[in-house]
Amino acid sequence: MFRRVLIANRGEIALRILRSLRTLGIEAVMIHGREDRLSTPVRLADEAIHIARDDPLASYLDIEAIVAAAKEVGADAVHPGYGFLAENPVFAERLEQEGITFIGPSSKVLRLLGDKITAREAMSRAGLPIAQGSPGPISDPKEATDIAKQIGFPVIIKAAAGGGGIGMQVVQKQEEFESALKLCQGRALSAFGDDRVFLEKFIEGAQHIEFQVLGDGTRAVHFGERFCSIQRRHQKILEEGPWLTEEVREDIGNRVVAGAEAVGYKGLATFEFLRDSSGEFYFLEVNPRVQVEHTVTEMITGFDLVSLGIRIASGENLPLLQSDISISGHAIQARLNAENPRTLEPSPGRLWECHWPSGPGVRVDSHAHTGYDMPPSFDSLLAKLIVWGRDRDEAVRRLDAALSETLILGVDTLIPLHRAILSEEDFRNRDVTITYLEEHAELLE
Repeated sequence: MFRRVLIANRGEIALRILRSLRTLGIEAVMIHGREDRLSTPVRLADEAIHIARDDPLASYLDIEAIVAAAKEVGADAVHPGYGFLAENPVFAERLEQEGITFIGPSSKVLRLLGDKITAREAMSRAGLPIAQGSPGPISDPKEATDIAKQIGFPVIIKAAAGGGGIGMQVVQKQEEFESALKLCQGRALSAFGDDRVFLEKFIEGAQHIEFQVLGDGTRAVHFGERFCSIQRRHQKILEEGPWLTEEVREDIGNRVVAGAEAVGYKGLATFEFLRDSSGEFYFLEVNPRVQVEHTVTEMITGFDLVSLGIRIASGENLPLLQSDISISGHAIQARLNAENPRTLEPSPGRLWECHWPSGPGVRVDSHAHTGYDMPPSFDSLLAKLIVWGRDRDEAVRRLDAALSETLILGVDTLIPLHRAILSEEDFRNRDVTITYLEEHAELLE
């Protein structure tokens, strides 16, 4: 087992990783920028390294500075969390060169899965269902238009190196296609330094469903699914699980395990799908890291996923069989973003008062506290409120009660929006697709 691990992240996920390291008896070292010097994970760490940069984001994106920090403190491994450098193959490769373990898949696997075109091809060969699309990257407008007509409108244009909804555009009509293509190529080049895009058939009336996987490079298991269809700007705000029947879970679960084993996946991964109104699944992508919503799976399976990922990275073989994993009850996570609940614009500032809920089946993952300054430079995620119930109805009631107990003064949050969703009839009846918020604009009023 590792002696000392450097956490190359911040906020709630840094604190979550620190807790698992402590449970495993591993020393935790934090990197931080100026804005995070007094943050909870920095204050609780065994040691902290200040990476001074004018740009707050640069403290967490400077590969050479982070590698140097890991060497300086004698870290055996680096945990990247999510975001920042978590999916960067160059970062993983540099650590490999220095003999420091990257807690996640190899740089080779990160490169394969980071390119949506090669990932799509690899998963198709492994037997995962793939939506009809272009055979590879496209750039010529005429060729792209011909392919789009063959697929049939509406189509979706995606950046090959994309993520977070950047460089993604749904095109309903042929006459809108060429301008949308140029727009996506420009955004992809600006965001990722790679203007390659590809086409897929747009799945109308789709639900977003993902599977949690853990692999050791040879063997893999899955921990069931999460339902993540309530999104804004292609980013999730409320997740829950389970969602599928046992029969469907076993079928798709076997396929994602086969996909992970086919690429020699090591660590935590999330396989994301769209499911159409007929119940057919279509592979989207693999997120090769811990997910924000891993908490939902932890609540319904009882496993500490972050600790399992660390143990696998240290060289342990997968300590579980698929038959060891069962699902109990229902869990829902609400992302308490510091955002205006009507406009969904960020709302940074100081928390003058902060009270988190508690009680049976209630969990809060947050680095925030009374007096905390929510910086404007980073993601707006302030806290994650997760509840467990014996069934979905109990979980919904428990989440609403926990939200009513949550007190945050000083910044706007999504709490009013979440409570409105929880009482909305379509949500209660599980009639939810990825266009839920667009179809229920009254919830933002």
